Amino acid sequence: MNKDEILKKMELLILMHKRGLLGGEYMPEDSNPSLDRNSKENFLYFTLPMALNYQRNSYKLWESVLKTYNDEETRNVFFPHDVVNMDIDILKEKLTKYKVALQPNKQTEIWYVLCKTFVKYFNNDPLALLKNNNFDILKIKNFININKKMFPYLSGTKICNYWLYVLEQYTNFKFTNRSEISVAPDTHVIQASLKLGLINEDEYSLSNNAILVAEKWKELLKNTKYDPIDIHTPLWLWSRGGFKEVD
Repeated sequence: MNKDEILKKMELLILMHKRGLLGGEYMPEDSNPSLDRNSKENFLYFTLPMALNYQRNSYKLWESVLKTYNDEETRNVFFPHDVVNMDIDILKEKLTKYKVALQPNKQTEIWYVLCKTFVKYFNNDPLALLKNNNFDILKIKNFININKKMFPYLSGTKICNYWLYVLEQYTNFKFTNRSEISVAPDTHVIQASLKLGLINEDEYSLSNNAILVAEKWKELLKNTKYDPIDIHTPLWLWSRGGFKEVD
């Protein structure tokens, strides 16, 4: 399939999504307590769990996150200062109570390190990280990439880009260089890219297929009215729904 054909199909998918034909009326992150969109608590709610959003059902993750927040006995896992002063076994117990952490040791450690980073460098607030980098996607991603150990898993290609997209959707802050938020190349997006012909079977089998997919979408959408992240949700829903016919 050539570039024009892929773009045509892509625009049809975006239109189908807007019309509700791909589903997605309720997205995973809609499981949230409707906090003040600009509050520190809101930024923490959509940041800390994101680092655990790999190789699992996103809907179940965020359902677990909301249960954890709504339970007064476990809510303080969202407060970095409390977390870094908490016994690690207590933290593990709180994160596993509603299955936010499915890998008790590893994912508890990820959560702890992120909280430690926000306490030590950003006054307990992910928003400070964004402000320090002028809400510029290039600067934010570069800072996180340079300091990967401070941001376990949140610094990953898929998770970092999707995290920035979610912040854009669930807060009132807007980013500059938005086009640098790449399509978040998870399993569904990669499979949809194969289905559209953006990549072939050989490329799909490569170990770095996620990076390849992100690069190809960036190149394809250059000089169009779309940014790469604009196609993420339509692709994700299209694949998750079994590739409904595009027309």
